[in-house]
Amino acid sequence: MAFALAATVVAAPASAQVREYEDYEYSESVVELTTVRIEPGQLNTYLAGLETTWVAANEIAKGLGHITDYGIYTNMAPSSGDFHLMLVITFPGENMQPSRARYDEFMAAWGEANMNRSNETVVNIYNEIREIQGVYMLRELEFND
Repeated sequence: MAFALAATVVAAPASAQVREYEDYEYSESVVELTTVRIEPGQLNTYLAGLETTWVAANEIAKGLGHITDYGIYTNMAPSSGDFHLMLVITFPGENMQPSRARYDEFMAAWGEANMNRSNETVVNIYNEIREIQGVYMLRELEFND
């Protein structure tokens, strides 16, 4: 009797399988998620830099329609070795391929001077106070009703 009950419990998930595109689909948007570990005492320095580089560039990209959203999330319970921040950018699905037209449009709005300052900030500050732990490209699964 116990064996039959155990076999039924184990087999239940197999009979309740979902099917791609019938039961769920992938969202059109793609999320780029970057995990960052920051050296002790450097969070405010890093955030100040992000505000003038990453945030400013993403505001332009959002205004141009190249991205739909972006955000910075903090890990409220980091353990030793864990990331401190997640940098998140949401792209419309059609904007994932490289595009010279989008690049030129962004550079016209962002400017060469901003690009050079951003690159200097990365080399001279970011590389000393943070470590990129991972970059992930995610697509949400959405269950059909």
